[in-house]
Amino acid sequence: MSSRRDFVKKTTIVGAGIALAPGITYSAIRSPMDKLNVALIGVGLRGTNHLVNLLQRKDVNVTAICDIDPGRIVIAKEHMSKAGYPAPKVFGNDEYDYRNLLKDNDIDAVIISTPWLWHTRMAKDAMKAGKYTGVEVSAANTMEECWDLVNTHEETGSHLMILENVNYRRDIMAVLKMVRENVFGELLHFRCGYQHDLRFVKFNDGKTPYGKGAEFGEKGISESKWRTQHSLLRNGDVYPTHGVGPIATMCNINRGNRFVSMTSHATKAIGLNKYIVKVGGPDHPNAGLNWQQGDVITSTINTAKGETIIVTHDCNSPRPYSLGFRVQGSEGLWEVDGSRIYIEGKSEPHRWDDAKPWLDKYDHPLWKKYGEYATGSGHGGMDFFVLNAFVESAKQNIAPPLDVYDAAAWSAITPLSEASIANNGEPQDFPDFTRGLWVSRKPYNWIKDSY
Repeated sequence: MSSRRDFVKKTTIVGAGIALAPGITYSAIRSPMDKLNVALIGVGLRGTNHLVNLLQRKDVNVTAICDIDPGRIVIAKEHMSKAGYPAPKVFGNDEYDYRNLLKDNDIDAVIISTPWLWHTRMAKDAMKAGKYTGVEVSAANTMEECWDLVNTHEETGSHLMILENVNYRRDIMAVLKMVRENVFGELLHFRCGYQHDLRFVKFNDGKTPYGKGAEFGEKGISESKWRTQHSLLRNGDVYPTHGVGPIATMCNINRGNRFVSMTSHATKAIGLNKYIVKVGGPDHPNAGLNWQQGDVITSTINTAKGETIIVTHDCNSPRPYSLGFRVQGSEGLWEVDGSRIYIEGKSEPHRWDDAKPWLDKYDHPLWKKYGEYATGSGHGGMDFFVLNAFVESAKQNIAPPLDVYDAAAWSAITPLSEASIANNGEPQDFPDFTRGLWVSRKPYNWIKDSY
């Protein structure tokens, strides 16, 4: 982390910052050498990760933190003290004390890392307060909330960035470079999703060994306090953006292309019940609950340019982690599982190539130039890049690379999947959150502008 601190101290990553922020609006532009005053709303596990990375930068002041869990406030303050920072202003007297934080005129930007149901309301309030806003994924739960984000941005001129870190994963950015250089030919089909056994996360009371509990809600700790409830009450893809975010970038959604319609289907829901019975016994109070979320949810999206995207949500069954990426064009394809690539005319006919030489050849300029500084930042280094994109965009008050229209379109998968499943797979139309501007909005050049 010391190398990361020295790097930002010397350079403030001006070149990379400009690269990661594609559009300038009518808002005033702050000198990129000024320090950005950042506040964090939510300092749980994810918020604390952002805090630790912010503390490595010399172009940021962390001036305020907010959390209703006093224990998390203590942990955050300890991190700041060890990094040589003065004690921040603290908020968290109740669930709405964050609004008092937003009244502080010295705060330039806020990062929201709270339970999902608070993301949109907090992001709206932050934009209305004139703060440059970063919100964790997913950004919205309902279609109304998706529109609320867009409308608030357009009414206030305040920017919002969805902090989708997988867009900055090294292999994803290499494949993006291959897409931009037409290695796969004309794009046809994609697969992606969130396939991650979260049963250990969804049931944890903090008393039994981690991964052995059967409690959630008021008796749970961390994400089991709030995340598990969604599986109990909702049947839809509640966490789509890790998969669809990178794919949407590759096929220029909201920038010359858009999501048009979607169908979704769900399997039966048995995984969570079986897990509770296994670790808590058949007589455990939670063993008789009627879980609504299907163990595997599959959605198929059609785009305006004729591509199809299959998105899978699979978090309640035993399985290895995978985002299930597949990028397929008229000249070849890449699949993340098995790390394999096939390019017509270059690969041996009917045989996969090992993806590594291809990914090394097309390694993204950002990773080549700054990869060593990302070491230790979290999630294999991609947390460094997504946070840097946010900070550099906010310092100049320019549109972020993953903007409010992306946040709305990607998050809309959740309510549309719920509606489709409830209606036996009936197709659901995506709203055009850009109000027609997707036709003329230019794709962001993630390659050229990254030098």
